[in-house]
Amino acid sequence: MKLPSLDRTSLAAALSGLLLALAFPRPDVAELAWIALVPLFLVMDTRPFRSGFTAGLVFFAVVLYWLNIVMTTYGGLHPVLSATAYLLLVLYLALFFGTATWAACRLREKLGYAPTLTLPILWVALEFLRSFLLTGFPWATLGYSQQGRLALIQSADLFGVYGLSFLLVFGNAVLAEAVRWLRGQRSLPRVALPLLVLLVCANLAYGIWKLAADPDRRERQMRVALAQGNIDQGVKWDPAYQQETIRIYGELSRQAGREWQPELIIWPEAATPFYFQEPGALSEQVRQVPRDLGTFLLFGSPAYEVVNRQYQYLNSAFLLGTDGEILGRSDKVHLVPFGEYVPLKPFLPFVDKLVVGIGDFSAGTISPLPMNGARLGVLVCYEAIFPELARDYVRQGSDLLVNITNDAWFGRSSAPYQHLAMSRFRAVENRIWLARAANTGISAFVTPSGRILEATPIFEQAVVHAEVGLGAGESLYLRIGDTLPTLFLGLSIFWLVRTRRRFGEA
Repeated sequence: MKLPSLDRTSLAAALSGLLLALAFPRPDVAELAWIALVPLFLVMDTRPFRSGFTAGLVFFAVVLYWLNIVMTTYGGLHPVLSATAYLLLVLYLALFFGTATWAACRLREKLGYAPTLTLPILWVALEFLRSFLLTGFPWATLGYSQQGRLALIQSADLFGVYGLSFLLVFGNAVLAEAVRWLRGQRSLPRVALPLLVLLVCANLAYGIWKLAADPDRRERQMRVALAQGNIDQGVKWDPAYQQETIRIYGELSRQAGREWQPELIIWPEAATPFYFQEPGALSEQVRQVPRDLGTFLLFGSPAYEVVNRQYQYLNSAFLLGTDGEILGRSDKVHLVPFGEYVPLKPFLPFVDKLVVGIGDFSAGTISPLPMNGARLGVLVCYEAIFPELARDYVRQGSDLLVNITNDAWFGRSSAPYQHLAMSRFRAVENRIWLARAANTGISAFVTPSGRILEATPIFEQAVVHAEVGLGAGESLYLRIGDTLPTLFLGLSIFWLVRTRRRFGEA
């Protein structure tokens, strides 16, 4: 007995969403991304929007399951409210998948454009739109699924993560057409198939060539240590635990000083759970660390400014010199909605932030920190998932990218691994070293080729070090940024406008 057409369509679309989710950390089976969308593309003609929406629903539900840990365990939300917020976000994100399949089917129907041409362009355009629409949430962009395949991701220095997304969707679309040809439903994609082989081979050849050229080598080096304090989120903002927090980071730093004599020690986001800028015993203990060790110290701390008699709170990073004095402060630019501030707060007075202990944060500006002839570009927490921010820091002269974060919110889920996977693309895109200090892990160094060095386990105290290179290498992406997805977005809009005109003429 055959299943109804709608059921077969939904099952195939759901299978695509599941296979695609499995390509991401964890379990990180990257090869699945090259075939995951084939079932969806085979059935999307039946239900153009619903099929894509179903695939997106399953994909984001699986990839983002950890949001319930954030909202219930650490945000204190009732499970019902948490599930509602999680479902609303997943439904919103699934719209982008649904729009891509609907638009591709419409373009074939109205203009006769083949999906092998339109799907990769539409998909990338919508991924790009998702990165900035409603403040943006570019988590799990398709290209990130290849983060562990070094030869494949070297092309990120050309077109960023979106170049890989294009190649993956193109590959899935061509394979779907090849399956239809085998079934006798369509002609063989005589142009698209060899073009796919050419692009994949060219991407691999480029990656092998770049790796052979050793993009990680730099003339200038600096010894850097990362301290992972593993401070439990349940006590992090407890005033009674502040002294213990500083003691832990002080001991880890002194261990690094004894063993490796680093030039720079980095503590994670909000490592000092108090206002460091205010004089006091705790702030003095922090200042004493670089004095004792003769190193520079970079750490996260909340900060504030008074503007027109109003307090503005900032999620910041302070850089101390070897004398313990402040050399500079970098403030977080891209804030987390409902985590660090409430969007449209005058209209949502009943909604509060998930972060406890501090009022709404204000956004800062991009300002690399000068340090002994070098400049540090600091990405705070999930700023590392926004390619344009890292690029802006490098274009303003940063010699080293630093990502300080507190991934304790994620618990023992796949989120810390997903977060690191996206961070490593920032190093490849800009051909620059990245040092990542995380409160509960994963702390690591990422080389300009995307290699991960000295990665720590999660939820363990640790201190690691490396000799990092300073300065950015050659990168087309650094010069042109997101020009490719911007063009794709414009082309997609143009195509869809044309379908409306054709429809009106008919």
